[in-house]
Formats: sequence, C-alpha cells, structure tokens
Amino acid sequence: MTTENKKAFDFGYQEVTEKEKTEKVGTVFDSVANKYDLMNDLMSFGLHRFWKKFTMLHTGLDEGMSALDVAGGTGDLASNLCRQVGDKGLVVLTDINFNMLQKGRSKLMDRGKLNNIQLVQANAELLPFPDNMFDCVTIGFGLRNVTHKSKALASILKSIKPGGRLLVLEFSKPNALISPLYDFYSFNVLPKLGEWVVNDSGSYQYLAESIRMHPDQESLKDMMETAGYSNCEYFNLSGGIVALHIGHKI
Repeated sequence: MTTENKKAFDFGYQEVTEKEKTEKVGTVFDSVANKYDLMNDLMSFGLHRFWKKFTMLHTGLDEGMSALDVAGGTGDLASNLCRQVGDKGLVVLTDINFNMLQKGRSKLMDRGKLNNIQLVQANAELLPFPDNMFDCVTIGFGLRNVTHKSKALASILKSIKPGGRLLVLEFSKPNALISPLYDFYSFNVLPKLGEWVVNDSGSYQYLAESIRMHPDQESLKDMMETAGYSNCEYFNLSGGIVALHIGHKI
C-alpha cells in the first residue's frame, strides 16, 4: 500500500484510507440515486430550489457561452445553466458516480435539455477538459464529498477561461442562533427520513457528519484563494446552513 493510501481521510466522523473513502462515497450515492431528488425536497423542505436559483443569479453567463457543472448529480444546476447559455451555448455535466449521472441524463431527457448538454463521467480532481474552456463552473453540494478538495479546486481553475468564475454551493456553518436546532434535526431526523424513504439511514448519517467536517465559510474562502482564485466572496443562505462561494480567474 502506498503512503498516500495509508493517509487518513475523513468519511464523516470516521478516518479511512483514500481508497476506502472513494469506495464509501460511491456506495452512498449508489444507494440514494433513485430517490435523490425526492430526498432533497424532503430534507430541505424545498429550500434547495431557492439556493440553486440564487446561485444562478451569479453565473455571469450570456447566450452562447460555455458552462461546466462538476459533481452535478441529477442535473438541476446543469438544466438552469442550459437556459442561460441558450441553444448556441454549451453545458457539460460531470459526475464521478455512474448511477447519479444516469439519473441526470434521464431527467434532462424528459425535460428536452440534451440538445446542448454533454454528460461526462469524471473525477473532479482530474477533469478531462482543455485549459481555459468554460466561462463558468458550478459545483453544488459536491465539494464536500471530494477526497482532495484542493486538487479539485486547482483542476477546476485550469478549465476556466480568464475572466470566468467558479460557484461553490455547499452546506456550511450556521449561525449560533439556529445551530442547536439544526444539529438536532441533522442527527435525529435526517437518518430516520433516510430510513423511511430510501431504507438507508447510514447515508444520511454520513451527510450530517460530512457537513460538520467540511471547511466553514472563511476556511473555504481561504482554500479558494490559495488555489489561485481572485476576488473571492461568499453569501450565507438560510442562516449559514448553506453558503455560496464565488471565485474568479484573472
């Protein structure tokens, strides 16, 4: 086993090897893929739709431009990006998980959105695209699951055109007023909801734990600046339960 594989990585509150983390995250999304969209609505009380709409206000995209949605799952952000770039533009949807990508393909096909969307199974840490290809890159609720977040941020930066931007929509650290209630909901209600709807409480226990292990607002901003992004900023949504981070490539 290599030194890299011996290194400890977090899978929720567990410490695992790099290989184990990749396998375990894959198992989580294999398990929840079929009811991923339903669970998003249930566990966020529909708020994820507002968070995504807010993200779309900050893409800077016009018709004919190009956009990449990394770890895009079932294609919610990609579908919105498609509307912004129009028929002459290009949207690429990537996800490392085949089952999630297939669910995204089916949903986009039902919506008639596949005419200018390409689907690529790809690892966020090593994106298979030319440098300076996209005007905007989004990653919604995906960075948290990446093993090497700094590698993913660097890989994404290479793919962005000068003058383009990255939008990271992710769970973050809520304010002190709502934290106790949010913690109770996360560790007591979410796993039960997962058990009832998808017969899988463990994946939603992992969700709650992975959110706590993810860098908070300022830490993620620092990571983006270290990776080479400029003019980084973030917006707290729903009291900081979710944050939208924006970084630019100059």
